[in-house]
Amino acid sequence: MTYILIHNPACSTSRKGLALLRERGVEVTERKYMNASGHLSEPELRDIAEKLGNVSPRDFSRPKNIIAEGLDPQMSDDELFAAMAENPKFIQRPILIKDDKAVLGRPIEKLLDLI
Repeated sequence: MTYILIHNPACSTSRKGLALLRERGVEVTERKYMNASGHLSEPELRDIAEKLGNVSPRDFSRPKNIIAEGLDPQMSDDELFAAMAENPKFIQRPILIKDDKAVLGRPIEKLLDLI
Protein backbone atom coordinates (compact mmCIF):
# COMPACT_ATOMS: atom_id res chain seq x y z
CA MET A 1 0.00 0.00 0.00
CA THR A 2 1.23 3.46 -0.86
CA TYR A 3 0.83 6.18 1.71
CA ILE A 4 1.75 9.81 1.07
CA LEU A 5 2.37 12.08 4.04
CA ILE A 6 1.99 15.81 3.47
CA HIS A 7 4.77 16.71 5.86
CA ASN A 8 6.68 19.69 7.23
CA PRO A 9 9.87 18.52 8.98
CA ALA A 10 10.06 21.88 10.80
CA CYS A 11 6.70 21.20 12.52
CA SER A 12 6.83 19.17 15.73
CA THR A 13 3.31 17.78 15.21
CA SER A 14 4.20 16.70 11.69
CA ARG A 15 7.40 15.02 12.94
CA LYS A 16 5.46 13.25 15.70
CA GLY A 17 2.92 12.04 13.14
CA LEU A 18 5.67 10.62 10.94
CA ALA A 19 7.26 8.93 13.98
CA LEU A 20 3.90 7.41 14.98
CA LEU A 21 3.42 5.96 11.51
CA ARG A 22 6.94 4.54 11.48
CA GLU A 23 6.40 3.00 14.94
CA ARG A 24 3.38 1.20 13.47
CA GLY A 25 5.47 -0.05 10.55
CA VAL A 26 3.76 2.17 7.99
CA GLU A 27 6.01 3.17 5.13
CA VAL A 28 5.20 6.56 3.70
CA THR A 29 6.39 8.72 0.88
CA GLU A 30 7.02 12.12 2.38
CA ARG A 31 5.76 15.14 0.46
CA LYS A 32 7.72 18.01 1.96
CA TYR A 33 5.31 20.64 0.73
CA MET A 34 7.22 23.58 2.21
CA ASN A 35 10.13 22.92 -0.18
CA ALA A 36 9.77 24.64 -3.54
CA SER A 37 9.93 21.27 -5.31
CA GLY A 38 7.15 19.88 -3.09
CA HIS A 39 4.64 22.74 -3.20
CA LEU A 40 1.06 21.64 -3.66
CA SER A 41 -0.78 23.00 -6.67
CA GLU A 42 -4.35 24.26 -6.53
CA PRO A 43 -5.65 21.11 -8.29
CA GLU A 44 -3.75 18.95 -5.77
CA LEU A 45 -5.26 20.90 -2.87
CA ARG A 46 -8.73 20.45 -4.35
CA ASP A 47 -8.02 16.72 -4.66
CA ILE A 48 -6.95 16.57 -1.01
CA ALA A 49 -10.17 18.37 0.00
CA GLU A 50 -12.15 15.74 -1.90
CA LYS A 51 -10.20 12.89 -0.30
CA LEU A 52 -10.79 14.41 3.14
CA GLY A 53 -14.52 14.06 2.46
CA ASN A 54 -15.34 16.94 0.11
CA VAL A 55 -14.42 19.50 2.74
CA SER A 56 -13.81 23.22 2.43
CA PRO A 57 -10.15 24.26 2.30
CA ARG A 58 -10.87 25.94 5.66
CA ASP A 59 -10.93 22.46 7.19
CA PHE A 60 -7.20 22.03 6.52
CA SER A 61 -5.95 25.61 6.52
CA ARG A 62 -4.06 27.56 9.16
CA PRO A 63 -6.20 30.65 9.86
CA LYS A 64 -3.61 32.29 12.13
CA ASN A 65 -1.07 32.27 9.30
CA ILE A 66 -3.65 33.64 6.86
CA ILE A 67 -4.53 36.51 9.20
CA ALA A 68 -0.83 37.16 9.94
CA GLU A 69 -0.28 37.73 6.22
CA GLY A 70 -3.04 40.35 6.21
CA LEU A 71 -5.49 38.29 4.17
CA ASP A 72 -9.22 38.13 4.73
CA PRO A 73 -9.99 34.90 6.62
CA GLN A 74 -13.51 35.01 5.12
CA MET A 75 -12.28 34.77 1.51
CA SER A 76 -14.11 32.36 -0.77
CA ASP A 77 -13.06 28.74 -1.04
CA ASP A 78 -11.68 29.41 -4.53
CA GLU A 79 -9.60 32.29 -3.20
CA LEU A 80 -8.40 30.17 -0.29
CA PHE A 81 -7.34 27.29 -2.53
CA ALA A 82 -5.34 29.79 -4.61
CA ALA A 83 -3.79 31.36 -1.51
CA MET A 84 -2.83 27.95 -0.10
CA ALA A 85 -1.18 27.00 -3.40
CA GLU A 86 0.75 30.27 -3.40
CA ASN A 87 1.75 30.16 0.26
CA PRO A 88 2.20 26.67 1.79
CA LYS A 89 2.32 28.17 5.31
CA PHE A 90 -1.48 28.30 5.03
CA ILE A 91 -1.78 24.48 4.86
CA GLN A 92 -2.39 22.42 8.01
CA ARG A 93 -0.27 19.31 8.50
CA PRO A 94 0.33 16.43 8.60
CA ILE A 95 -2.10 14.95 6.09
CA LEU A 96 -1.96 11.26 5.26
CA ILE A 97 -3.24 10.12 1.86
CA LYS A 98 -3.96 6.62 0.65
CA ASP A 99 -5.70 6.06 -2.65
CA ASP A 100 -8.96 8.07 -2.60
CA LYS A 101 -8.93 8.82 1.15
CA ALA A 102 -7.06 11.30 3.32
CA VAL A 103 -6.99 12.27 6.96
CA LEU A 104 -5.68 15.33 8.77
CA GLY A 105 -3.38 14.32 11.62
CA ARG A 106 -4.73 16.72 14.24
CA PRO A 107 -4.33 15.12 16.70
CA ILE A 108 -1.69 12.83 15.22
CA GLU A 109 -3.57 9.70 16.32
CA LYS A 110 -6.13 10.45 13.61
CA LEU A 111 -3.50 9.33 11.10
CA LEU A 112 -4.10 5.79 12.30
CA ASP A 113 -7.70 5.97 11.06
CA LEU A 114 -6.42 5.51 7.51
CA ILE A 115 -4.28 2.46 8.21
